[in-house]
Parts: sequence; structure tokens; C-alpha cells
Amino acid sequence: MLNHWIESVLRNKLVVVLLTLAVMGAGYLSYKKLPVDAFPDVSPALVQVFTVTSGLGPEEVEKFVTFPVEASMSGLPKVTEIRSVSNFGLSVVSIYFEEGTDIYFARQVVGERLGEAREAIPDGFGEPEMGPISTGQGLVLYYNLIDTTGEYSLEDLRSLQDWVVKFNLQTVPGVTEVLGIGGFVKQFQVNVDPDALLRYNVSLHDLIERIEENNENVGGQFLERNGEMFILRSEGLADGMDDLKSIIVSHEDGTPVYLEEVADVEIGGEIRQGLQTRNGIEEVVSGMVIKLYGTNSSTVIEAVENKLGEIQEALPEGIVIDPYYEQKTLVEGAVNTVTSALLQGIILVVLVLLLFIGGFRPSLVVALAIPFSVLIATTAMYYFGISANLMSLGGLAIAIGMMVDGTIVMVENTDRLMRTSAGSESKIRIIARACQEVAKPITFATLIVVLVFIPLFTLQGVEGKMFRPLAYTVSLAMFGSLIYALFGAPVFAALFLPNLSRRNKETEEKPQEIWVVRALVAVYRPVVSFFVRLRWLAVGLAAALLLVGLWVFPKLGSEFTPRLMEGDIIANLTMAPSVSLAETQRNTMIAERRLLEIPEIEQAISRIGRGEVGAHGDPVNTVHMMVVLKDPSEWRDGFTQADVENAMREKLEGMPGVQANMTQPIQLSVDELIGGTKAQLAIKLFGPDLDILKEKGEDIANVVREVDGAADVQAGQITGAPQIVIRPDREAVSRYGFNLSEVQALIEAAVGGVEAGQIYEGVRRFDIYVRYQKDARDTVEDLGALIIRTPEGAMIPLGEIALIEEITGPLSIVRENTQRYLQIQSNVVGRDIGSFVEEAQKAIDAEVDLPPGYLVTWGGQYELQKEANQRLLVVVPITLALIALLIYLSFTSLKNTALILLNIPLALVGGVVALWIAGENLSVPSSIGFIALFGIALGNGMVLVTYLNQLFREGMDIHVVSVKAACLRVRPVLMTAGTTALGLVPLLLATGPGSEVQRPLAIVVIGGLVSSTILTLLVLPALYKWFAVSLPREPSTSAGSQPIRTKTF
Repeated sequence: MLNHWIESVLRNKLVVVLLTLAVMGAGYLSYKKLPVDAFPDVSPALVQVFTVTSGLGPEEVEKFVTFPVEASMSGLPKVTEIRSVSNFGLSVVSIYFEEGTDIYFARQVVGERLGEAREAIPDGFGEPEMGPISTGQGLVLYYNLIDTTGEYSLEDLRSLQDWVVKFNLQTVPGVTEVLGIGGFVKQFQVNVDPDALLRYNVSLHDLIERIEENNENVGGQFLERNGEMFILRSEGLADGMDDLKSIIVSHEDGTPVYLEEVADVEIGGEIRQGLQTRNGIEEVVSGMVIKLYGTNSSTVIEAVENKLGEIQEALPEGIVIDPYYEQKTLVEGAVNTVTSALLQGIILVVLVLLLFIGGFRPSLVVALAIPFSVLIATTAMYYFGISANLMSLGGLAIAIGMMVDGTIVMVENTDRLMRTSAGSESKIRIIARACQEVAKPITFATLIVVLVFIPLFTLQGVEGKMFRPLAYTVSLAMFGSLIYALFGAPVFAALFLPNLSRRNKETEEKPQEIWVVRALVAVYRPVVSFFVRLRWLAVGLAAALLLVGLWVFPKLGSEFTPRLMEGDIIANLTMAPSVSLAETQRNTMIAERRLLEIPEIEQAISRIGRGEVGAHGDPVNTVHMMVVLKDPSEWRDGFTQADVENAMREKLEGMPGVQANMTQPIQLSVDELIGGTKAQLAIKLFGPDLDILKEKGEDIANVVREVDGAADVQAGQITGAPQIVIRPDREAVSRYGFNLSEVQALIEAAVGGVEAGQIYEGVRRFDIYVRYQKDARDTVEDLGALIIRTPEGAMIPLGEIALIEEITGPLSIVRENTQRYLQIQSNVVGRDIGSFVEEAQKAIDAEVDLPPGYLVTWGGQYELQKEANQRLLVVVPITLALIALLIYLSFTSLKNTALILLNIPLALVGGVVALWIAGENLSVPSSIGFIALFGIALGNGMVLVTYLNQLFREGMDIHVVSVKAACLRVRPVLMTAGTTALGLVPLLLATGPGSEVQRPLAIVVIGGLVSSTILTLLVLPALYKWFAVSLPREPSTSAGSQPIRTKTF
């Protein structure tokens, strides 16, 4: 069938040319429409439910809020895991769904169960709401509002953020949420004087009611008069401070008592659980832009930047919007890394073609395979919704050299036959015969290259989302290269290649090969002849290479993936559980000033605690410090990002009570969503008792700190938060005629404060917040002195009817599938993760004795690595069996199949040795390199064995066959290996964002090609005698052919 198709395309050259141009045009248009991201989004299918409570402690949040939400979400379709965090005043429940679950389906089923959760949560304990429709990579841009005049307060800046910047940014297509932090949310605060309440005989409850009753609008429908309709409305809303102050709360001897007589009415900031600082000198107001799930990062960021420019014009003079982090820089850097490597690879491949083919026109025929294959791939990427990112474009960069392999064999065979033809055949006939000779092995070799990537399609979870795009683009590009080799190359060869057969007929002499090929054959022929004569030496060479590989392999470390350097650093600082927000701010600004002493650091901007609910739920002792680095060209000579991180650790080591760990913006978000950790490794200790968890967690952390390579080791803080607990005496409450709810209401309103309506300024609205003055609620003694009126009018201090004591309680309670756990996190520096975990596990088992009911598990990158390895161990052997079957179907010979499969172990040797020399670890990217290597090595072996069989079929002596076939195939074998290897050199030498992930892959392929090429050119021809099969003899096409003289096996 292939022969018929080749003849058909040669008869319809114009149609093929037009179709080729149409396909390439469609591919270019598709490429321009592709969404662009830095990396594939590896975030799980996840819905988060946030519940803000009214000042409840972590244990109460767990009992009254978190558990009801967890219980209501259990049993939802496709749910795989439920995690939760209960902090002071906030519950965050994360519901994980099966991979591939549509996020809108997930949110729909969660939304349906939220009603059930609301009913189970006691009144006044918060309303559960779903978080933004986004992913771990959704935080695409951070900005600060900077006052360059000094005229605006933090309240003014926060109002501009909430009512101008935020509202306008949320109109940008692709933006799902804008969250603010820092400054003070404006409030109209009513700070009540309790002595004044006593003096005027007004209760706090009555005062709150008076405020609410004197601040409302009503509608009276309408009146008809003289045929017209007049809408009737009554305006009773307070317009501002004056209206609020003049609210009458009581009467004293006929004289009204105004609100301002019993309270200080002023504008202030609401109670906050977080803030933002900048460069150790000031507090700032900041915003975080979250993009909608499934939108194009680059497009959204560009639109946000344009909108920020418009908003800047609307802000008061002197207020500047200062973006300090945007994913656009990372996206462009990562895409530029692979696109520049792609272009450089194309140039190197073309140079190889020119060198070995020796002419511009045949090189052009081969080189056209690259744009055709790439554009076929981009068309399919657009159709399947695959974004242009580090991995998908990296797949194209990897495949650059492989794309031309089939066409190289086609053009080289055509060129050889035209040079050796006597001139009796037409040019079209020679091209048809040349292409038909190699069409079958080319097809099978390409299919094998595609087949070897099957293991990547089977990867699940994070590793699947990260590396499947690479497998897709390689496979799509290889299918495109096969289409071009079978149907495009014959046509373009007919159009561009010179008619050497006519020249042969006119000059009656055959043109020689180009000088490069002649020089190669002159050196290669005696070497291959030597190994063909002394086959056992070839066996010894192969065995020696295998022994080297076996010796080196145990020396390699293992990891999930090399750490991808994003170009910015996050320093996570954790302080004592009892620390206040103000103290955390003071320590944070000291840390910022210390870090700015490092020459490579440009800015240090810290988020302390949490801002608006929707992205983070950290307590006030937790700091996420964004460290913005200068351009690498301004760094000290030889300094890397790892060196900057080590310098940061040294600067922060001397700060008492401050623990630090280093990560990166996207890495942090993804690690938190996937494993609930802020570091590379997470050790989870499960158990019911918080005190035991804390004790044993510290023991484990101390053991891990002693393991070589451990860095930033921290045990989670679950206890140690000071609390003041008020426990009313029910008998005393009843004796004085109170209801317990009256006592609780007083505590809530007087100490915590309550909202009593809102003041409207146009469309802006600001809460009226009522509580006692600070000096009446600031100490335990003040709390005991709070006065409660009995029904008879007696005034009873709270201390007489309640026990008030200070205790130490939980700071945060984390759960996974309803089980409490404590997390110990660690980064690994200077060694591989696999050996680190193995050593740490042994140390923990030997030194930490856990009570019954307590369990240790490992998470983070080690868990991902383990899952990927387990799946690859199953799928790779199955894939190799399928490849062996495919080879057998092509050659119908077990001996030939076995000879070709010998390429695999020697290819592995080169990759293993190359990793060891380069100091890289075994990882998923290097595994992909080995997988790609299988296909390349087997393809070269198939091409050579096919030609060996062809010459053997013609009746030549097997020794002559081995040498002649090897010499005739040395050019295409070196060309395919050279184009693939040189196509990867730019990835090997790249230094931009994302190059760390691609480098191990390139190292493996280049190293493996060296060893597999040695096998293909030296060992395989030498061993062919032992693996040759008796083939039906064909009429000789050469007068010099000799009968078969050697017995075959």
C-alpha cells in the first residue's frame, strides 16, 4: 500500500505542494492562537470552602465549622481526599476530586452540599463559601499602592484599592478575583464608654438597637396624581459622622442623650489578621490578581497591565501602582528558553544536513520536514487545547533532530540510487524505487518512536499533567514527520534534486560521494572490517560498556524533577505561636532589611498573616516574603539562585524565634495545594492528641535535622497560642435571673465588637462597628469588671458569674480525611531526595518511638517520585514488549528482532554515564530521555538491519554484506544521530527559566546516542552473522554479486 501511495503522490505533485502549504498555513495560524503558560498547570481538581467565623478559637472552628463542612462533602462523586485547616477565626476545607474532573462539575456538587453544611453550622458561626475559580498557578500578578506624597493614610490607600483598583481590575476578561491585603479597611467605629452607659442607664444591647433603628431607608410604593405616578421613598440612612453622632440613644429627664455623649464616634480600621510590608521601611497596601481557571496567562496579564495603566490615570496624583511580581516575566522566560533552543537546534540540524548531504537542494528537502512537522503539531495542540509552555514546546525541541530522520533516509537513499544508476531509468522512477525501498522501515521506526512515549501518557496526577504535554507534542510532531517523509519528501525530491542519472548517462561515469562521506568511509571501513573479522572483540566492547554502566548506575541519586528556578524567591518565616501581629511586623521588617544587604536582591515584600479570604489562610505568626531578584547580569560572578538562598539563610539564622524555609512563588502554591506543604518534603504524623503530636513531631524534626542535606526543617505549630477563656457559672447566671445568651452577647459585643449597619458614600459602603473603648476591655481585670444588668436593675460584674483564666491552646489544627495530623517539612540541599528520604526513614524508625494509633507517612516530591516510578516500572516493560512485537512484525524474524533490541542496553549505558559525569540525578525528565533514546536507537538499528537483509537477499557473502551495508549506511546513521544530538545541544547549554528540567533529558539522549551509535556502527554489523536469517534469494541487480557462501543460523 505504501508503494502505491508513493507512486500516487509523484503523479500529483502540484496537489501535494498545495496541501503542504495549506497544512503549514493552518499550523501557523493555530500557533498564533495557542494559549501561552510558563508550565503545564499541575494543580489538582480542587474546590476550597472558606468560612470566616466570629473570633472563634481553632478547636471551636474545628468542632463547629470544619467538621460539618467535611461531613457534608463526604460521599460526593469523584472525591478522593478532603483536607482542612482550622485557624483562629477561619476554616479552610479543601475537597480534592479525581484527575480530569471538570472543575465546574466539582463546584456544582460542592455548592449543592453547602446548604447542608450551613444548616449544621450553629447560627452566627459563619457562612461557608467557595473560593475563586482558579488553580495553584492562578496568582498571576502582585502589586503595591505606593503613596509618593506622604499625604494619604493607610485607610485612604486601602479604600482606593477596594473601591477603585479592585473593582476595575475585576472587569478584565479572565480575572476571577482581586484580593487585597494591608492598610486598614475603613470603618465608622463607635467606641462605647461603659461608664457613660451606666450614667445614662443605657445597655449596650439597647445602644446597638438604637443605631440600627436610626439608619435605614424604606419604600412606600407610589402615589398617583394628575395622571402621573410618583415613586414614594423615605431616606433615613445616616450620611456620615454627623448623622451617626446625632442618633438619640435615650432620654434623661426629657433631654435627649446622643450617641456622641456615650461613645467616641470616629473613622478607623477594622480588626485585621494580616498586613503587608516593603523593604523594611513601610507598611503598604497590596493586591493579588487571580486568573480564571483555563484562561491564557499571557493574555490575562497583558490585559491586566493595560487596565492598570488606565486605572493609574484615575488615581489621585502621587499614588502609584507598582507591580512587583508578574508571571508574564516567567512565562516569557520559560517560552524563550525552549523557542530559542528550538531555533538554534534547527540551525544546527541544517548545518549537519549540509555537511553530510553536500548540497543545498537535498538539504532543503530534508529541512522542510521540520516546519511541516512542527506546524502539524501546533495545529493538533490548538485542537486538543494544549498550551504552549515549557514542556509542550520542549517536546518539539527534543523532537527537532528526530523529525528529519525519516526524510534523511528517504533523501539519502534517493541520492545514492541516482548516483549509482546507469541512466536507463527516469528520475521519477528512481525516486519512487528509492522511497519504496525504505518506506516500510521508516514507518515502523517512526511508529516505534511514538510508541516509546506511551509510558508518559499513562502517568497520573502531577507527573502526568507535567509531562503528558511533552509526550503529545513529540508524538504529534513525529506523525507529521512521517507524513512528510512518505508523501512530501518524494515530491520535493522530484522538484529539487538534480537528475544525476541523466548526468551519469551523458558522462558515462558515476559521480562520487562528497568528500565528508569519503573521508568517513575511509576511516570507518577498516575499523568495521576489523570487528567483522574478530566478532568476539565486538562482544567484548559491548560487554565492557555494559559493565561500565552497571558500575555507574548505583552511584546516581534520584529525585522527582530538578528544581525549576523561577527567578524569584519566597522566604517563609514562622515565628512563635504566641506572637502578635505588631511583633510579627517588627521582626519581619528587620528580616527585610537584613536580606536587602545581599547585592543580588532588589526588593523584599512580605505578606504577614492573611488578607481578604480566598487565597491564603495563614495565622499572624506566618510570613510569606517575596524576594525579588535583580537581573542575573548584575549578580556577583559565579553566583546562582541557590547561592542567593544560602546567603538568605545565613542572614536569617541569627534572628531569635524565627524559622525560615526557602521556596518559590508557583512552587509554593502548587506544593500547598498538592501536599499541603511549603517545602520539598513533608512528613505527616497522624494521631488524635495534639500534645502528643507536638512532642513526637519535634522528635522527628530533630532526627531529620541531623541527616546530611537537610535544610529548613520545621515541625508544624499546632499548639502554643495563649488564650483567655471565660467560663460562665450557670448556677450564678440563673441565680441573678440572666439568660446565658445575655452574658455571651455582652462579651461578644463589648470585647469583640459587632456590626450595627453601614454608612454609604455613593456606592461605597463602610461598616458601623460597635465595641467598648480599648481601656475598658484590654486586660483580664477589665473583662472581670464588665457590668451586666439584672432584670431588677442590679449591676453585676462579669467576674462574679464567670471564671476568667489564661490557658495555652491550639494555634492551628490540620486534618486529612477527618484525621488530625502534624506536618514536619524539609528541603534537601546538596544531595538527591531519594537517598535523603531512605536515610531519614531509617533514622526515624530507629530513634522515634510512636505510641499506638500514631502513623508516619511521607509526602511532597518524594511521594510524586514514588508514584511515577511505580507506574513506569509497570508500563515501560509492557511498552518494550509492544515494540519488540512491532519489530518482529516488520522483520518476521526473532533473530533480527533480538539484534535490534541489543541497541537498548547500550543506549542506556551512554545515558547513565552521561548523567553521572554531569552530576545529575535520575528523575522523571531523565526517564523521558531514556524513553526517547529507545526509539532513536531502535530506529537506527532497524534501518541498518533492513539494508543488511537486502544485500544478504541478493546473495552476497555475509562478511561482505556486513562491511558493505555498514559503509553504505554510515552516512544516514551518523546524520540521524548527529541531527538528534545537535538538536538537543541548545537545551543542554540553556540557562533560562525551565532549563533545569530539560537539561537531564538532553544529557541522557546525547550520551545514549554516543553509545548506541557505537553499537549500531561497530557491534551490530559484527554480530549480524550470528543473527542473520535465510531469506528468499532475489535476482541480483549487480553483476558483481556473489552467491551465498556462509551458512546462516
